[in-house]
Amino acid sequence: MTDLLPSIILVGFFLGMRHATDPDHVIAVGTIVSREPSVRNAALIGIIWGIGHSLTILVVGGVIILFGLVIPPRIGLGMELSVGLMLIVLGSTTVAGRLWRIAETKVDDTAHVHLHTHGGFLHAHEHSHGPEARAHHTDAALSGWYDRTFQRLGLYQTTRPFVVGVVHGLAGSAAIALLVLAMIPSPVWGLVYLLVFGLGTIAGMVLVTVATALPFVYATRRLSAVNRYLAVASGVLSIAFGLFMVYRIGVVDALFTSWPHWTPG
Repeated sequence: MTDLLPSIILVGFFLGMRHATDPDHVIAVGTIVSREPSVRNAALIGIIWGIGHSLTILVVGGVIILFGLVIPPRIGLGMELSVGLMLIVLGSTTVAGRLWRIAETKVDDTAHVHLHTHGGFLHAHEHSHGPEARAHHTDAALSGWYDRTFQRLGLYQTTRPFVVGVVHGLAGSAAIALLVLAMIPSPVWGLVYLLVFGLGTIAGMVLVTVATALPFVYATRRLSAVNRYLAVASGVLSIAFGLFMVYRIGVVDALFTSWPHWTPG
């Protein structure tokens, strides 16, 4: 068994990278990076998401491995349901904000994309020189309160992907821990595997966010109108996939009945 551990750990890294490409992960970070006009910003978001996800996997998965905990089906399904609800919220705020900007831009032909920085991050805002236009249309979006509050605290660009990563980590921790228990009987090596798995997830998510951000970056700098509609499309996709998850978990897996059935995977 000891001779196989290096190979198992190496496999863990690549499984972590593959884990980053799960549809719910890609859709969530795609919705977030739709507001980022920079590949560098997208890579940082991927790192922050990966840290939140890996931290949760290491803590929750480690507790399951060390103490042999069994997650009840209702709790397991509830953790997965949180991902679906989060996707709906992310998509709704993105769609609401972008549609508002599109509507205001249509009545103000002086509007254009304005790039500037907050806390080292590059931002794109709709900007206008019209007499009745606001300096930044983002303040009118559904997420305006969040924007104004957390930008001042310097946490705006870190809290959202970190929290999203934590929620995804909660939903996947039980399945990953069970996989580790099946492969590695040693708790210590199991924790090492989780750590390497997390590093692979971070690396994979950086690649995913950069690849996802490329069309948004190009559209922001060259085709600002197209960028707005791309962001709306990403938000709609997030809402649709979130609703699908809620239906599958609540109805198909019977979370809201007396006999929920859950298979970690």
